[in-house]
Amino acid sequence: MTQLSPETYLEHLRRESSRFRDVLADVDPATPVPSCPEWTAADLLWHLSGVQDFWSHVITHRPQAPQDYLEPVRPDTHPELLASFDEASASLQRALVSADPAEPAWSWSSDQSVGFTVRRQAHEALIHRLDAELAAGSVTDLDPLLAADGAHEALDVMFGGTPAWGRFTGAEAHVRVDSIDTGHQMWVQLGRFTGTDPDGRVLDEPDIQVVADPGSEPDVIVSGTAGDLDAWLWKRRDDAAITVLGDRTTYDAFLACISHPID
Repeated sequence: MTQLSPETYLEHLRRESSRFRDVLADVDPATPVPSCPEWTAADLLWHLSGVQDFWSHVITHRPQAPQDYLEPVRPDTHPELLASFDEASASLQRALVSADPAEPAWSWSSDQSVGFTVRRQAHEALIHRLDAELAAGSVTDLDPLLAADGAHEALDVMFGGTPAWGRFTGAEAHVRVDSIDTGHQMWVQLGRFTGTDPDGRVLDEPDIQVVADPGSEPDVIVSGTAGDLDAWLWKRRDDAAITVLGDRTTYDAFLACISHPID
């Protein structure tokens, strides 16, 4: 298991948000963000400010869906953007600290709990902190245990995961993802996703699902440090530090399933 305690996620949320803010405070707002090519540093700052403001609203008004949420107006100046982020980040942290992780709360996931948001927002802050550092040209290490859980969340929730209106049908092929510095091993089954989404679109496409150890040898082993795996899965780092052993066809099929963008 890679998951951390709610208290640990909250501490990471606080720490990564603070680092994100400190980095962007010293960067020219017009600086391009290499990992988000359409964004400047100011866009990145406003993005995470908006994300944290939204989820603060969700937790504060739990468990109902955020139908009455009003998006804030983007400020004109960099100091005002920083102030908006400070307010949104503090509000989110207050809301999460005062909430029981087991309480029901809306999310876009099948996990409708405060705990989902605690975990998700720790990883959101981590990845965007990395974006900020890439823009500044000074990257620091990712916490290994948080990054290992980030790799798991990316595979299990962001790329995998089956909504109630769909079905995953597994194939025989399995990929094992090894975090070599934390000792975590994550098993991924390849297969197909089928279903009709709420907009009426009929889907039938390759998919993956995180599964328990099937008790057999993996077709492919993908390995790297937790930080390299997490950043690679989030398209914030290339595969130079990732090692791949096993069947190339299976790996290519896995790669296709994790190649669509996630923000």
